[in-house]
Amino acid sequence: MTEAVAIRSDGADTKPGARPGATGAQVHASLELYEPRKAPGGSQPGGHLGSIDFQFNPKEVTIAKTAKWGSKPTKGAKKAGPPEFLGSEPSKLSLEMFFDAWETQDNSVVTRVDALMKCCVPTENTSGTAKALPPLVIFTWGGLKSFPGFVTQVSAKFTRFSSSGVPIRAVCTVNLEEMPGGKGGQNPSSQSVAARSTHTMVAGDCLPLLAHAEYGDAALWRNIAAYNGIDDPMRIPDGTAVMLPARDDLTRMW
Repeated sequence: MTEAVAIRSDGADTKPGARPGATGAQVHASLELYEPRKAPGGSQPGGHLGSIDFQFNPKEVTIAKTAKWGSKPTKGAKKAGPPEFLGSEPSKLSLEMFFDAWETQDNSVVTRVDALMKCCVPTENTSGTAKALPPLVIFTWGGLKSFPGFVTQVSAKFTRFSSSGVPIRAVCTVNLEEMPGGKGGQNPSSQSVAARSTHTMVAGDCLPLLAHAEYGDAALWRNIAAYNGIDDPMRIPDGTAVMLPARDDLTRMW
């Protein structure tokens, strides 16, 4: 069974340079890129690598989640046996990005498309290693944040060119798949924990302060460290994304 949710906008867009929160202005969506950091069962966001901003906010974002079910036929029975829940597939997200350089007639469209394509190749820090990985990507738009995921496909269609043959308009389709990164169960029916929010570490931050601000209990810093696979809580690089699950999930698992 697959559940898909389409999030649609009104198609309006923010002018370049508009301030978020200003009258008549809207916040631009972006793809936030992170260095993949080893975690139980997969990877979690590490240091922030940069952003790919939407020139025009997307008209639609589709998020899908699939549950796997199976049933065993019973010999001689007229009906199939009761279905058994086998587990959940990773969440998937798809969206389109529109780039245009009609006014400037420069190569900015090519530069943006190239940045998207690089989401499918290993980062500089992991390239050439035994665990080469592309960056982890989080789609953000105002208060909306997606799961940390990896880009499975980028498809770019160039629809307009300058007189010299430079692409000046493109429509890109981007597909993301959720990256597992928490401590999972040992059987297919075990539930996984989803992060409620993400905090990006900056100078002066520490896990006890973060635990107190988020949960009202500084002692939960050890639980946060364990959930995020942080080996040295005293030396967390600036820009590291720390996943924050619901308090009940955090205390139940550790």
